[in-house]
Amino acid sequence: MIMNSTQATGTLGRLVGQAITRYPHRDCMSDGNHAWTYEQFGRAVTACVAQLTALGLKRGDGIAVLSGNRIEVFALLCAASMSGIRYTPLHPLSAEHEHAFVLEDCEASLLLFDARKFGERSARLRERVPSLQLVRSIGISEGDEPFLAGDYADHVALPELSCAADSEDIAFLTYTGGTTGRSKGVMLSHRSLVTMSAMIVSEWEWPQVPRYGVATPVSHAGGINVFPILSQGGYIRVMDGFDAAQFCAIVEAERLNCTLLVPTLIGNLIDAKDARAGRDLSSLELIIYGAAPISPDRLREAMDIFGPVFLQLYGQSEFPQCVCTLRKIDHDLAHPKRLESCGMVNPLTELRLLDAELKEVPAGEVGEICLRGPMMMSGYWRQPELTEEVMRGGWLHTGDLARRDPDGYIYIVDRTKDMIISGGFNIYPREVEDSLMSHPAVALAAVVGIPDPKWGEAVAAFVTLREGATVTEQELVAVVKQQRGGPWAPKRVTFLDQLPLTGLGKIDRKALRAPFWEGRTRAVS
Repeated sequence: MIMNSTQATGTLGRLVGQAITRYPHRDCMSDGNHAWTYEQFGRAVTACVAQLTALGLKRGDGIAVLSGNRIEVFALLCAASMSGIRYTPLHPLSAEHEHAFVLEDCEASLLLFDARKFGERSARLRERVPSLQLVRSIGISEGDEPFLAGDYADHVALPELSCAADSEDIAFLTYTGGTTGRSKGVMLSHRSLVTMSAMIVSEWEWPQVPRYGVATPVSHAGGINVFPILSQGGYIRVMDGFDAAQFCAIVEAERLNCTLLVPTLIGNLIDAKDARAGRDLSSLELIIYGAAPISPDRLREAMDIFGPVFLQLYGQSEFPQCVCTLRKIDHDLAHPKRLESCGMVNPLTELRLLDAELKEVPAGEVGEICLRGPMMMSGYWRQPELTEEVMRGGWLHTGDLARRDPDGYIYIVDRTKDMIISGGFNIYPREVEDSLMSHPAVALAAVVGIPDPKWGEAVAAFVTLREGATVTEQELVAVVKQQRGGPWAPKRVTFLDQLPLTGLGKIDRKALRAPFWEGRTRAVS
């Protein structure tokens, strides 16, 4: 595959085309139903580009995809990148009204859907969103108007494929939650994502040839990581959701050597002793985790089971994936405090901890993580005021509060909006959660602020227990009081069978807080 474009330098299309040229006969990806070599993947991308062109889409247009985890999604993603078309993934767990909002807001001309899961919803969305011109199923020979023909991977020619995009064109338009309840469209350019891919390849400690398991939604990190894997000639094994037994079986059978998991899934693997029993998981050389903090005690458990294979990423939609990295070598039990860190900033990103006046805080003190560099988003889609606010002073304001140690490691203490002010004390939920999870009976903990007539806000804890374990509220309060001090001790502890999670597997603190603040004009005291 030859790339022919004067504008293609620094684009995802060029990255993908070069990978197909370099590794034509290597296994590229599989989802258990279909499998492609790099050459076959190139044919699939070619077929998708031809279909987009035949439907009248051109550079600068937008498409949206609503799908479970399947390899056709990667072909669509790469074809959009080749064509200079904006790609918007819809989260498969979002409500229908949220899908309708995103489709209308992102100005998608075409919705591609997974007929196995979203046939009925796509029909309703066609009616709800008048601006949506085209709706097609993405599966191989499925649906009334399939986007791809079933035999394309073997019979479509692999011609010269040009990249129509420019490095500053918007490649991804991905939506993230907003403080007002309205999702924000984050504009990520080819420049941003090519830089991200290069940093991921250089900063993360990959096996020589990655064999990468994708169990998280391809609408988010599970999908965007296709680019650094392809650039290394790696193999991508797509799983349709996470099941501990299935995950362990696939790792063993296909000798997968790397994966990305959120902390809740790592916790599932720790607790799923039966799923791990008798399975050879020794091929795993790298387990990447991120998207939410993990308790140092839980991390030690995982390291006892899987060995020194863990790497933490820190990033956000607006500055994707690899702002900071806590490498495998940094997970050093001789320096246990570092397990609470998210690592060091990458060489192409400038990170400062700023106060409300945009002044850098003294060493060791807490400030907001503010960023700038080539991975930074181009702004929020159709929201210039919000873009100006989040980029004030020329810095991307993450909303994350952190401190830096003398060695340069960054320690996130919490999100600004999650901070609890109780009796004049600033209390960061992460600190209380870590103390609670140090108790051997606690599997997972979440802490929020609730209204209190005396203290303004009171610390409230929600915990789930390990199977067969027992502990009293008084015992847990005593643990926190001993480790953190009186102001940090929860005023109430609620035991739950499970904590509410967002679609990305993060603890949903908003859902825990909401009942306590209902009917009030503001959600702080």
